[in-house]
Amino acid sequence: MYFTDEKDYITRMIKEMVRVLFSLMFGKKYVSVELEKENKYEVSGKNLKDFLDMINSGKINEAENILLDSIDYTDRNEVMAAALFYQYLSEKDSEFLKNNNYTKEEVMSGFKQLLMQSGYTDLLCLVKAEE
Repeated sequence: MYFTDEKDYITRMIKEMVRVLFSLMFGKKYVSVELEKENKYEVSGKNLKDFLDMINSGKINEAENILLDSIDYTDRNEVMAAALFYQYLSEKDSEFLKNNNYTKEEVMSGFKQLLMQSGYTDLLCLVKAEE
């Protein structure tokens, strides 16, 4: 397989890792998270939708800083909220990210940090296997 578009590669990798992470954390098959179900995910009392709204309004770095400063890496619901944050961010096009001082590489880097901090470093082998 040849991937000509790095953006699509990063998005695919993050989606795959989120799917596996969900399965590992909750012991059930992850298909996709529908918008109404996202409301159950929070980080320190702040709803995932609030973080996604910040992304949409261009406050990506601010949203990520709040998320990472307040996350409890031992709480699987908070880790899942952060994973969904990065998945959502990975789906934004490069132009949107660039206009808001962010890149696809930063999305992947942030997601990798999340996996390491929460003890799911083994999932990084998915990235290495595909690179």
